[in-house]
Amino acid sequence: MSYPNSMATMSNTLETDLQTLQQEAEKEITAVDSLEALEQLRINYLGKKGKLSQILRGMGKLSAEERPRVGSLANEVKESLQSHLDNQRNSLETAKLKAQLAAETLDVTMPGVSRPLGRLHPLNSTVDRVLDIFVGLGYQVATGPHIETDYYNFEALNIPPDHPARDMQDTFFLTENVLMRTHTSPVQIRYMETHEPPIRIVAPGRVYRRDTVDATHSAVFHQVEILAVDKGLTFTDLKGTIKEFLTQMFGEELPVKFRASYFPFTEPSAEVDVQWKGKWLEVMGCGMVDPNVLKAVGYDPEVYTGFAAGLGIERFAMVLHQIDDIRRLYNSDIRFLSQF
Repeated sequence: MSYPNSMATMSNTLETDLQTLQQEAEKEITAVDSLEALEQLRINYLGKKGKLSQILRGMGKLSAEERPRVGSLANEVKESLQSHLDNQRNSLETAKLKAQLAAETLDVTMPGVSRPLGRLHPLNSTVDRVLDIFVGLGYQVATGPHIETDYYNFEALNIPPDHPARDMQDTFFLTENVLMRTHTSPVQIRYMETHEPPIRIVAPGRVYRRDTVDATHSAVFHQVEILAVDKGLTFTDLKGTIKEFLTQMFGEELPVKFRASYFPFTEPSAEVDVQWKGKWLEVMGCGMVDPNVLKAVGYDPEVYTGFAAGLGIERFAMVLHQIDDIRRLYNSDIRFLSQF
């Protein structure tokens, strides 16, 4: 920008340029619609290389009398522009915040996204119900591995390699001496090996047998077994325990029968029948622990006696919920499972 040589003319020109710059700047500041553009205007007008600085370079040619007047005007222009910039910045920030709030506002009158509550599977709820009863009777929950050795699954339970009872549990061998457990009885052996009597345990778990799948059989199913070992335990204690369990399980005292049976790890042994809705149902097996089993874990059968009992969870679940096919418990049909 060039200026006339006359000091008065120079002063008037600078004042005019300052006023013109103020008008143009204020007009642009008022029209700007973004914070980024506003910042660019600030740099263009008030920056070190901005338009205001360019105008003020001519003050060096003014007289000492004129310089304060032009300088005072320059400060007024600068303060005015800075004030307009601040006001516009506040306006833009407020508008931006309002727009963000409007975009993120939730309509609390609209229905929420439905997340149905989960429910316990009938097998899980049946296991929990059985465990609650026995824990209430003073039993401790014990668990063990699903992959067992032949010793724990058979031999320690009085089932030697040539015993015909093994034919009833023809199962899944992983190697010659390692298999998927066929019952939860190995848990009892492992527990007795590391604990001294008196003991009372309840052992729930999944078991595996090579059964043909049909309405009442599955190759994978669930058992719960109990074991009590102490001095002086008799079959009467066993009967009383089972009758109390069945009363709590079915919610009423029902007729119960004990039929003589055979299990290689108990002697004497019995099957337990209960009369439910006018029919006799076989619900579990039981017996006094065979002395050979006690010897296998280092207990003296002359000092200690014990009783054991076992039941199939699927059997109880089907009876209590009137389920007609065991396969319904495993096919994950939400229409079926949502009933429970």
